[in-house]
Amino acid sequence: MMIKASFVTGMTAWLYYRSAWALAGLLPVWRWYYKGLEKECISRKERDFQLQFKEMIQAVSSALGTGYSIENAIKESQKELKLLYSDKEPITRELTILVRQLRVQIPVEQVMEELAERVQLEDVWNFAAVFVTAKRSGGDMIAIIKNTANQIGDKIDVRREIQTILAAKRYEFKVMSAVPYVIIAYMGLSFPEFMTCLYGNIIGIGVMTVCLGIYMAAYYLGVRLTEIEV
Repeated sequence: MMIKASFVTGMTAWLYYRSAWALAGLLPVWRWYYKGLEKECISRKERDFQLQFKEMIQAVSSALGTGYSIENAIKESQKELKLLYSDKEPITRELTILVRQLRVQIPVEQVMEELAERVQLEDVWNFAAVFVTAKRSGGDMIAIIKNTANQIGDKIDVRREIQTILAAKRYEFKVMSAVPYVIIAYMGLSFPEFMTCLYGNIIGIGVMTVCLGIYMAAYYLGVRLTEIEV
């Protein structure tokens, strides 16, 4: 991410100002773009974990339905998900922690609460809250967990459908975002005498700064339009 942000900032400094000194003035742009890449990476990891968590609670629900206790159901879900995911996946690591805690007789309610605190995701918090309440109140654990698993699963499925629909739009947005850079580069290579007046003087710098400001505003708007929270 840092390399990509540095490359884009360097290209911006060269295409818009033809000056290495412009990099200093574009440091806020580098930071803003880097934060955007970081946020995108975190969102992608969260979506992956939400899908994995959905499969985990569905496995727990199935194990409870076959007569396992909640502790053993969690252990069975670990065995099942190990067949689907490698040891490097977040859900595999979290299940390993859960099983270790259960083996040293830590209450399952505390185990779930600590999972929610580590992960810091809304779906996990909701499941942990319902699970702890059902466990302590002596409710029908199988029905409650199955119903909660279905609700969370439906929400995750809707979110995935929306992300799939937006994927094409995001691709189009990325292509359109690169167009101004391509045009400036093309003009600079094909008609250097025409572009010379935009560099090395106050008026040219001012014009390019205004163009960059408009581009950044449009880019920010495009990012916001392709972000939909469910």
